[in-house]
Amino acid sequence: MKQKFIAYEGVKFSIEWYSDDRGKSEVLDYYADLPETRKDKILYLFRLIGDIGKIFNKEKFRYEGEQIYTFKPSSDRFLCFFFDGSKVIVTNAYEKKTSKMPRRELEKALKIKADYIHRTKKGKQSW
Repeated sequence: MKQKFIAYEGVKFSIEWYSDDRGKSEVLDYYADLPETRKDKILYLFRLIGDIGKIFNKEKFRYEGEQIYTFKPSSDRFLCFFFDGSKVIVTNAYEKKTSKMPRRELEKALKIKADYIHRTKKGKQSW
């Protein structure tokens, strides 16, 4: 049985790391390689959205279009989408090096979202 990768279980939302159909989570691997101070910053944002349901600071959480959002704790960017009313699925992450998000990162998030929804609709485990 594949493991469910929960980043934070809040009152309003459960924040989960996306994993593919083999149980691999590149975004969780990215997170695991971060220094503790940068991990603390993203977990703080996860707690805010998980417990309060919204992050009011657009410098920390922003809509990117096509139902994709970005957590922006520092130079790291964690893309995500909302699913089934109570989940936030973190799709991919990268370190910001330019002023605009690379299109390939948004495309990757959209591809992951489509895969997640497809597997969920088929009744397979989505983690």
